[in-house]
Amino acid sequence: MADSDYLYDSARHANSFVTEFLALIHYRELARQMISRSIKTRYKRSALGVIWTMLNPLLTMLVLTIVFSTLFRFQIEHYPVYILSGLLAWNFFASTTNLAMGEMLWSGDLLKRIYLPKAIFVVSTTGSGLVNMGLSMVPLLIIMLITRTPITSSMLILPVSILALTIFAMGVGFILSTIVVYFQDIMPIYEVVLMMGMYATPIIYPPEIIPERFQFITKLNPVYYFVRCFQEPIFKGQIPSLETWITTFLIAIFTLIVGWYIFTRKVSEYAYRA
Repeated sequence: MADSDYLYDSARHANSFVTEFLALIHYRELARQMISRSIKTRYKRSALGVIWTMLNPLLTMLVLTIVFSTLFRFQIEHYPVYILSGLLAWNFFASTTNLAMGEMLWSGDLLKRIYLPKAIFVVSTTGSGLVNMGLSMVPLLIIMLITRTPITSSMLILPVSILALTIFAMGVGFILSTIVVYFQDIMPIYEVVLMMGMYATPIIYPPEIIPERFQFITKLNPVYYFVRCFQEPIFKGQIPSLETWITTFLIAIFTLIVGWYIFTRKVSEYAYRA
């Protein structure tokens, strides 16, 4: 598509819900370059480089395994795999949504100089998060081999689990990116929310330890379903139920639609507010 084929005119393009999506498609090559830049920047100044992406979840898993398996004495076979698989899903969600806010906020000067689809920042951070998650799968497989956790065919469903988690993370990223433009204090507040959310989600403990009368509270946490869809094929070697998949994708798609609506409704204001 030539540059002349896509001309931005605020008077002509009144429906930003659609035009922002079309602009995002038009600038897809820029999104790819931003993902590449993010990956290169992250590892260029790191002495360990890509290795740190693999070591970080491993070290976190090691600490949590020692502390919680000793303190609470969970009767979970292959407990390190249980923790690590949950951490990978949670870290992807937490890092992409957090970075989406940062990219929108830090790119204020760029938005004032040139036109580009604002949604590209959320998309690019999600893309780089997927690359990091792919790298983090390597230590997970290593731990599975060390602990002799069966590697079953159910793991073939993981791309679907990651797709659902990606859709959900993008939706949340769009909502947070809109809020941060108007209320920058949301970033430190969100850090606290993430810390609370991690312990509220059955990642380091099994959901069965929660009294049955309180388990409905756990299911009110939307991240619970995405972590479950990622953990069960790895840890239990089984595919989640159809009901779980339906609930997970309904939450993901609903969040994305709401997030996109909120984000595009205010898209014309970001350049002078960021």
